[in-house]
Amino acid sequence: MEDAYARSVSEVLDFFGVDPAKGLSDSQVDHHSRMFGRNVLPEEKRTPFWKLVLKQFDDLLVKILIVAAIVSFVLALANGETGLTAFLEPFVILLILAANAAVGVITETNAEKALEELRAYQANIATVLRNGCFSILPATELVPGDIVEVTVGCKIPADLRMIEMSSNEFRVDQAILTGESCSVEKDVDCTVTTNAVYQDKKNILFSGTDVVSGRGRAVVIGVGSNTAMGSIHDSMLQTDDEATPLKKKLDEFGSFLAKVIAGICVLVWVVNIGHFSDPSHGGFFKGAVHYFKIAVALAVAAIPEGLPAVVTTCLALGTKKMARLNAIVRSLPSVETLGCTTVICSDKTGTLTTNMMSVSKICVVQSADHGPQISEFNVSGTTYAPEGTVFDNNGQQLDFPAQSPCLHHLAMCSSLCNDSILQYNPDKDSYEKIGEATEVALRVLAEKVGLPGFDSMPSALNMLSKHERASYCNHYWENQFKKVYVLEFTRDRKMMSVLCSQNQIDVMFSKGAPESILARCTKLLCNSDGSVVPLTSAARAELESRVHSFGDETLRCLALAFKTVPHGQQTISYDNENDMTFIGLVGMLDPPRKEVRDAMLACMTAGIRVIVVTGDNKSTAESICRKIGAFDNLVDFSGLSYTASEFERLPAMQQTTALQRMTIFSRVEPSHKRMLVEALQNQNEVVAMTGDGVNDAPALKKADIGIAMGSGTAVAKSASDMVLADDNFASIVAAVAEGRAIYNNTKQFIRYMISSNIGEVVCIFVAAVLGIPDTLAPVQLLWVNLVTDGLPATAIGFNKQDSDVMKAKPRKVGEAVVTGWLFFRYLVIGVYVGLATVAGFIWWFIYSDGGPKLTYSELMNFETCALRETSYPCSIFEDRHPSTVAMTVLVVVEMFNALNNLSENQSLLVITPRSNLWLVGSIILTMVLHMLILYVHPLAVLFSVVPLSWAEWTAVLYLSFPVIIIDEVLKFFSRNTGLRFRFRLRKMDLLPKDRRDR
Repeated sequence: MEDAYARSVSEVLDFFGVDPAKGLSDSQVDHHSRMFGRNVLPEEKRTPFWKLVLKQFDDLLVKILIVAAIVSFVLALANGETGLTAFLEPFVILLILAANAAVGVITETNAEKALEELRAYQANIATVLRNGCFSILPATELVPGDIVEVTVGCKIPADLRMIEMSSNEFRVDQAILTGESCSVEKDVDCTVTTNAVYQDKKNILFSGTDVVSGRGRAVVIGVGSNTAMGSIHDSMLQTDDEATPLKKKLDEFGSFLAKVIAGICVLVWVVNIGHFSDPSHGGFFKGAVHYFKIAVALAVAAIPEGLPAVVTTCLALGTKKMARLNAIVRSLPSVETLGCTTVICSDKTGTLTTNMMSVSKICVVQSADHGPQISEFNVSGTTYAPEGTVFDNNGQQLDFPAQSPCLHHLAMCSSLCNDSILQYNPDKDSYEKIGEATEVALRVLAEKVGLPGFDSMPSALNMLSKHERASYCNHYWENQFKKVYVLEFTRDRKMMSVLCSQNQIDVMFSKGAPESILARCTKLLCNSDGSVVPLTSAARAELESRVHSFGDETLRCLALAFKTVPHGQQTISYDNENDMTFIGLVGMLDPPRKEVRDAMLACMTAGIRVIVVTGDNKSTAESICRKIGAFDNLVDFSGLSYTASEFERLPAMQQTTALQRMTIFSRVEPSHKRMLVEALQNQNEVVAMTGDGVNDAPALKKADIGIAMGSGTAVAKSASDMVLADDNFASIVAAVAEGRAIYNNTKQFIRYMISSNIGEVVCIFVAAVLGIPDTLAPVQLLWVNLVTDGLPATAIGFNKQDSDVMKAKPRKVGEAVVTGWLFFRYLVIGVYVGLATVAGFIWWFIYSDGGPKLTYSELMNFETCALRETSYPCSIFEDRHPSTVAMTVLVVVEMFNALNNLSENQSLLVITPRSNLWLVGSIILTMVLHMLILYVHPLAVLFSVVPLSWAEWTAVLYLSFPVIIIDEVLKFFSRNTGLRFRFRLRKMDLLPKDRRDR
């Protein structure tokens, strides 16, 4: 029944055919069970493990690598190769792909936990009326139409419609669903609001929320998926994981590279059709196979096999850095996504605020001798921890607050006129509440005020264990006074009173709405000397003005009073609630976190817009934003602050404009948060969403990066990409800076690997076109790609963060990892790498003293050697020296190229190798490994290499070093181009804004 909130109690009961005095009959239960289903959240179909594994290989580059590995293996067998040589190349390729697939499977398996943990918020049991009798049944057996009794401490077992209240007040904490900072009052009356959101449905109890006050009966109107919690579950099921910006760019690069690879492979094969019949191949078919093998080697050379592993490693290093900043990364790609975040949609309650009501102001009458003199005290501490101090009007700390008569009586009244519990949870190392948040705030106030008459009290309290400290002062007052009778809170009185007895004195303590308490007070307590004097009209007017000022600050204001009653009185009635003595006013709120202001300002400096999203009402949200201080420049929030209903009523074009300026989005429910994320993403924004409640989970999952609070619900954490261990919004700023630095380093090593692979492609292509012997064996290419490329590329990830990384605007989502100019730069570098490698190969044959010193023509016609008379044996073309020289040139030139990537545009004279010792170490390690395969015989056989002489090493260095000079020249042009570009931007900024916008 979707509109039960708008129907009367009798209409709802008639709809389900239930008698409120008897409940459903067994036959009705069976019928409703078949019609509406069980009261459980459905288990989603898990993706089979084999499908998760196959999904990791659904990538174009990966498919090309698999085909290359299979073809390489088949060709090796066709050529009669056996043992390790035949299996090495395909085995290494498949091993890398398997490692990357394992990481992907683990990531996707973790994502499914959010849906499982959502079930933890379902109640286990319920007190149900059936066949005229109450019984306790498993909550899963509830059906629509069941009459359920709920009371303080109950978790609501399904969506219910209130039909009867057995207490004066009934309140529910539904923060996990709506994000409201305070518990909300429920009643049985109809809701007439059009387009009502969850917060408007005052007669509906939502599944998974908690009763904090009162007792009543309700009828079940929704079970399982047809509950508010069920809609969150369905929303999370419908949310597909979005690819990160870097993943999208790498996929685009992969598609582009695949086309280029295919084209070059076909071109190499076609260009050499004339050589298929050369006698050295032993026939046309074998010649075709030979050149097909070269094409496969080209594919292996062109694909950076180590790229996925290096990206994963770099992101993993980033997660370790972020963990030290209290940002626990659950999804590796989200590390990079942070760097291009343009909008942070921040949940207010629990994220920008502590989600713990706290007394921040106290107002008492200091003296009434010459007119009312009002004193205000400020109270520090923003959590339920009994840690904080009281300050006077001048900001001076009170060493012994309990020695002030009014503060003494405020603490006493706060402890005794209270039904809540404050306790310490050692598992979470935090103080927790049981009951109303406002009442717990009063208990914490009593602890901060302390006890009278003990000079050593502050230090003595600090010596207690956290468990003892939780309610030490409250227990003291409860032991001093015996509670005799309680008058519960009622909506018409708006107050609560408790009769207490101590020795020969009986006192009634009261708390409630200021207008109710002040109307019943005739006297007031003076803080200067503890005297009780008449409450004059002037004092009353002054106190009422202070109540209004508290309201302007959106503080929840309560007044406290007491009255001495005749000794021996055992009960009190509403008639006793008059002629009371006013003690003081307390103002409380869900306070903003101290560090939020600076964090939000840092976001704005970095070009990141912050939108505060909350379930609270509009005025509360705007007030909190003003308290945060990040919006000090805004006098008026009009056009910047919208409720969900206001936003939905806007025409489409106005919604688009509103999204571009929005600062506050209030009175929202879970579907609105998800809608906001989708709308921003449709405007090409990269959206980070923060939250801590169950209600935040769908939006956290939908956002480009979901950020959960460490103290938040398990559902929110599991649906997120990152968890803030310290619940500190400021940690997001540090994480964004780290994300930007990681992306910059990722770009550097991607470019490094691209230029290296271009060099390998050029090497093989040029060798095939020139008609010289195979320059590099496939196993040698694999060694270069995995080891000599991989280690320096990973070390580039340790490049230091730029000092102005948070002063730049977020990069655009569509920004290419490699732009046109940069691609040209690295194409030039790659071409040189390839030509230098081929040059080293040719050098050995033509110029080396250890070589045969052939002519260039003889080298190009090596395939006809057996048909001609030569002064050298044809076996010289199978010598491993030239390919070893070529491979060593390729390795060394790439080591020099790695140094080029210490900075995109800065010279090596400015950003020296000392700035990244990890890179220096990786270059040294790479060269040591290369020496091993050259000079250790079993490895030399495996990789088809031989030791080099000093003369050959000298030639290698001569051919390799110029890559530094070439890149320095290209960097020089980049710096100059950048200066001219920035100058043009400055000139454009001189234009009037309206002309610039055109």
